Amino acid sequence: MHITEQTRGRFAPDKRTAILELRPVDNNLNSFQLVTTEAKAEEYFNQLLVKQGISNTKVKINLLPDSSVEGNITGIVNLSVANLRVAPRNQAELASQVLLGTPLDLLQRANGYYRVRTPEGYISWVSASSVTPMTASELQQWHAANKVIVVSDFGHAYTEPDIQSLRVSDLVMGNILIAKQESDNAFINVQYPDGRNAYVKRELVRPFDEWLGMLKPTAESIISTAKTMMGLPYLWGGTSVKGVDCSGFTKTAFYMNGIVIPRDASQQVLAGHPVDILSADTLDTEKALRNLKPADLLFFASGSNRGPDARITHVALYLGNGEFIHSAGTVRINSILSSAPNFDDFQTRTLVAARRYLGETDPALQSMSRHPSYSLN
Repeated sequence: MHITEQTRGRFAPDKRTAILELRPVDNNLNSFQLVTTEAKAEEYFNQLLVKQGISNTKVKINLLPDSSVEGNITGIVNLSVANLRVAPRNQAELASQVLLGTPLDLLQRANGYYRVRTPEGYISWVSASSVTPMTASELQQWHAANKVIVVSDFGHAYTEPDIQSLRVSDLVMGNILIAKQESDNAFINVQYPDGRNAYVKRELVRPFDEWLGMLKPTAESIISTAKTMMGLPYLWGGTSVKGVDCSGFTKTAFYMNGIVIPRDASQQVLAGHPVDILSADTLDTEKALRNLKPADLLFFASGSNRGPDARITHVALYLGNGEFIHSAGTVRINSILSSAPNFDDFQTRTLVAARRYLGETDPALQSMSRHPSYSLN
């Protein structure tokens, strides 16, 4: 229906961040359900129906979040790494991942999955068993509680303050848990979003508020975090130290420095401030070396397309002196300089844009200390 496309183009052009779906009801060609996250789309769609004189078609609007979430419009991730999929089924493509302790907007429930929105605004489906739904008061308690964040690459939580006791789960960098009390000098008693009790080695974690308050994102700190992921395997949709895709890698490097950035490379290229690195739509190495600063993001297009509408398919973090770190097969370091031993010809041929995030004011770049998902401020 062209009315649907017109409405989608105006209110939900990117299905990763806004939903507008028209579905037939019971195979009735004259009865539809419009599922959307955009309240203004409902009025606009109905106006188009009247304008087009379509009176024999019944359209029921299902504005998300809907009644299927039973009033619990927020859930907290209760796995070390939860998989987000493009559809509510186990076989569906992996779209992204979210970490333990991450609050998600619950939009819809179907087939044992929740349709959710992440703190960076990414919409996809997660298994209901991976999330603990919370009422408004329970969410308030979660935000107000003392928490810890895992700062080591990997770790485990135990049923007792003893590494020989049963494990409760694995832990990865960026996981957030409630801190109940200190057990002894070596362990901290923690609680999962779903109420499970556990003990973690003190050396694995930092008090969340203290960690957040001390963050001063710099090029050095972001690059340092990025280098801790050297050698990690590439994983499509991955955003944790278990495996990362290219944009999941850059997202994690900024996240562990207190900055929430867009999820995908094609979204990341729209944020921050553009850095001039091209001449006549071709990489100008001298200009790039002159203009780029460490921690800038480099963006690549597929094939040899360098035009203004080039499709962004890859992103890397600039290190300086022509080198960049990125997830391609593994997290590795390459160079844009053809004379360098780690020159990457394919990635360099398709380098089409660069963006600077540090020091830039952009709603797409959100400080965790002011983000409602992570802070009461």
